[in-house]
Amino acid sequence: MKIGIIGAGAAGLTAAYELGKNGHEVEVFDRAPFVGGQASTFDLNGSKLERGYHHLFLSDTDIIDLVDELGMSQILEYSDSSVGTFCDNKIYKFASALDLLKFTPISFADRIRLGLVTLFISRINDWKKLEGFTADEWLRKYTGDSGYDAFWGPMLKGKFGEKYFHKIGMTWVWGKIHTRFASRNNKFSKEKLIYPVGGFEQIFERMKNLIQEQGNHVQISKNVNKIIVEDNKVIGLKVHDSPSTWTSPQPLVNKSNDQTVLNSNPNIKLSTYKFDSVIATCSLPIFSRLIEKQIDVHNSYLNKLEKIEYMSAVMLILVLDKPFSKYYWLNIADPSIPFVGIIEQTNLVPPALYSGKHILYITNYLTKDDRLYQLGHQDLLSEYIPHLSKINPEFDADFIEDSYIHKVDYAQPIVGSNYSNRILPHKTPIKGLYLCNTTQVYPQDRGTNYSVRLGKKIATKVMENQ
Repeated sequence: MKIGIIGAGAAGLTAAYELGKNGHEVEVFDRAPFVGGQASTFDLNGSKLERGYHHLFLSDTDIIDLVDELGMSQILEYSDSSVGTFCDNKIYKFASALDLLKFTPISFADRIRLGLVTLFISRINDWKKLEGFTADEWLRKYTGDSGYDAFWGPMLKGKFGEKYFHKIGMTWVWGKIHTRFASRNNKFSKEKLIYPVGGFEQIFERMKNLIQEQGNHVQISKNVNKIIVEDNKVIGLKVHDSPSTWTSPQPLVNKSNDQTVLNSNPNIKLSTYKFDSVIATCSLPIFSRLIEKQIDVHNSYLNKLEKIEYMSAVMLILVLDKPFSKYYWLNIADPSIPFVGIIEQTNLVPPALYSGKHILYITNYLTKDDRLYQLGHQDLLSEYIPHLSKINPEFDADFIEDSYIHKVDYAQPIVGSNYSNRILPHKTPIKGLYLCNTTQVYPQDRGTNYSVRLGKKIATKVMENQ
């Protein structure tokens, strides 16, 4: 069977690798000039750094097993995580459940309540019991107004904004808590995280090389323009070259307004590739565009695609000559601060990996009509700097040696209550066409491990239906 795959991220490469092991012909296309998708890296002063912060949990067995199969287990470094929460002008340590007892913005009784509710959620094995509730209503009811307003509320609003925070299903919170508790040796110990020293790129490059050794192909800088359908069956893809120069993340000195990829030549030349089946690992808006006007009797399917909404991820990556804090992961539970978290990469791995510099991701999730999304690099940096000084009064803008901006549209699916009724099946109404993306990892949230799991799953499904 000859299979085309749209996207050379974790899911697409895993699917290609699994299909190739079973003797199938595979061709992978990605418009970027690199593999790895959202876990891809860029060059930073001779080192490799992810465009968006990435790490693994102890429970991420799909990708850990894959790395072992690739013969690369030696690159996985296990470290204690350090987690804090900024609230009421102070950073509170949140490395273990016992740290909740020191969270003084709420009363001691409310701290106990917040901790017990979190522990209770971690022990719920059947997520379906929570599916009918929004996180807003469930957490407010069980943690109380004080605990919700000081902790959960600001973080939900920071992550999903005023537009969506009240719609997020409680199952999304369940997935987050379960993942973090599963990355501890016991309920009261510190969280352990894993990072592939040298960056995630080497995992994906190894997969690409193995796919090519199988006799298959991974074509980068190739943009899929159209999924070709005849008589309600997929027969191939139309593809054109995309620019080999990528502008995201964009350094401050680059004055281009384009955050993603340089404009392609309008006089593009399309090439046609024939396939028996196609797997699309792209986001739903892109997938809709690739199949629109080709499925006259399936307008209801297009409507289902359009009903699932996304938020965009916007990250500032700062290169500092001094550390910002002692925490790897700093949640922001202060509604006056216009970003949701600070991830200090060099508090998980040594600064020596980046020539002694300290790496800070300032992360935000925004709708495209949000004022902050529309700000340019310098304006966004200027907006954030006073808040960095609020979090760390010793911080000075002179600490910043370099900065980059990175935007990912369609990064975070909006997962509401009863989302299982809306999740799209992998088999589409078009014969031979399969959908495989982060909207389908439910009840888990998006992550590299779940993309690997999804890639294995879709490869099996395609082979079963050949």
